[in-house]
Amino acid sequence: MRSEASTVDDYIKELPQERQEAIAKLRTIFKKELEALGFEEGMGYGMISYWVPYSLYPEGYHCKPQQPLPFLSIASQKNYIAIYHLAIYADEALLSWFTDEYPKYTSAKLDMGKSCIRFKNPSLIPYDLFEILARKITATDWIKQYEKNRAMGRHGA
Repeated sequence: MRSEASTVDDYIKELPQERQEAIAKLRTIFKKELEALGFEEGMGYGMISYWVPYSLYPEGYHCKPQQPLPFLSIASQKNYIAIYHLAIYADEALLSWFTDEYPKYTSAKLDMGKSCIRFKNPSLIPYDLFEILARKITATDWIKQYEKNRAMGRHGA
């Protein structure tokens, strides 16, 4: 469900009450960790998003250079909360680490799509795992991974 909210706070306020707490908690984790690693927060693609600022990567996103290089988004979809973590799909070692660690933090079955991690039950979100995951990649690391994947012809990143 794409939001037309112009600010992150407005986005959270428009969510159903049962999702506000989970989205706000994820936002707190990602904002704290990712901003310390060089990412910026804002609204992108109708979701809470984190990206590499133009000051670090002036080229922007190859699909839409007028937009900064995306990294992570959080969204309240119709039937689930989604976390779109692009590095998990761009780095096989990170994906392997995440899938190995996931069952240690929650009893929920890992529900991953091609571009997101989905949670139908917000109470089963492994916040501690996402805090660790958020610390694993700096904005500079993400730029290197993104450029490596583009050079290899992998445009999923």
